[in-house]
Amino acid sequence: MNSRRISISLTNIVLLVTLPLLLILLWQLRSLIVILMISVVLSATLAPIVNATQNVGIPRFLAVLIVYAALIATLTGFGLIVGPTVVQQIQILIGKFPSYIEALRSLLSDIILRFGMRETGATDMINQVLDVQGLTSWAIRSSQQLVVRSYSVTRGIIGSVLSTLLALLLSAYMLSASKQLLEDIINLFPQPWNKRLALQITPVGKRMGGYIQGRILVSSILGVVITVSLKFLGLSELALGLGVIAGFTNLIPFFGPVLGSIPALIVATSQGGLTVFWVLLLFVIVQNVETYVLDPLLVGNSVKVSPLYQLLAVLGGAQVLGIIGALIVPPWIAGMGVLLENLYIKPKLIAEGHHELD
Repeated sequence: MNSRRISISLTNIVLLVTLPLLLILLWQLRSLIVILMISVVLSATLAPIVNATQNVGIPRFLAVLIVYAALIATLTGFGLIVGPTVVQQIQILIGKFPSYIEALRSLLSDIILRFGMRETGATDMINQVLDVQGLTSWAIRSSQQLVVRSYSVTRGIIGSVLSTLLALLLSAYMLSASKQLLEDIINLFPQPWNKRLALQITPVGKRMGGYIQGRILVSSILGVVITVSLKFLGLSELALGLGVIAGFTNLIPFFGPVLGSIPALIVATSQGGLTVFWVLLLFVIVQNVETYVLDPLLVGNSVKVSPLYQLLAVLGGAQVLGIIGALIVPPWIAGMGVLLENLYIKPKLIAEGHHELD
């Protein structure tokens, strides 16, 4: 009878022991990993500006300081000028939310009565669906789920502030010492992978940074357009707040524009059915302009990732990390797409082409 000997090498034993420990360590360090992911996205986004500043003749470290100081000053100035008005209008929106829901319920009831649907019980169904307390509770729960996932990663308000500062410091360090830092990481890989990876640094950075730059630019344009348009449509009391909400949510691909339109449509119900129609038409036009003009022009050419993969990245990021994940996971997918394309797909096609020729 033949007996089979099972030999277990020392390397296999070490791998079996260290792999679970490594996974546990990564889980414990998940907050730091998320901060590193954010830092890489920030550095990739600001790298072109830093490079342009350095090309003027300014040392790189000083160029990084100038860019970050200008960024912080711009955001602070914008917050001081626009922030109080936006906060005030959002507070008004929250305070009047029950009356807006009541106006929406009356509007839908009138539409149903005009079509002679009183006997079908549709009015009772609307009253049940548009329950003010139920909708308010649902909105709070849904927003809390996304915020809590992001909130739990940074472990509280103080942790969120410290994580933001740490992400800024790390991204600044990555930009100021990017050359040496990247060389140290690449040298960890054996030949010829070190040389291959070195060639991917620039395209990966451009792809990741281009994604965020495009989304910020598109969202800013749409936020301004929506704010101005809502003022002309009679919602001037809350136009700025609704425009900021729409612009911010638009940073999230696919779902952001829809989420941003909901508050404006609810507010429009208090003005009557005609205003609701014009606001709905505005967001339909804005959505189509974004999808077919701005995104392909400002985002699509730099990302070059299938919309399906972008959608999965948004869903997966939001499921795991909440709002933060929906924002930072798509650029990482775009960057990994460069590695997949240049290190696997193109060499594979070239090899298959040579094989066919032989």
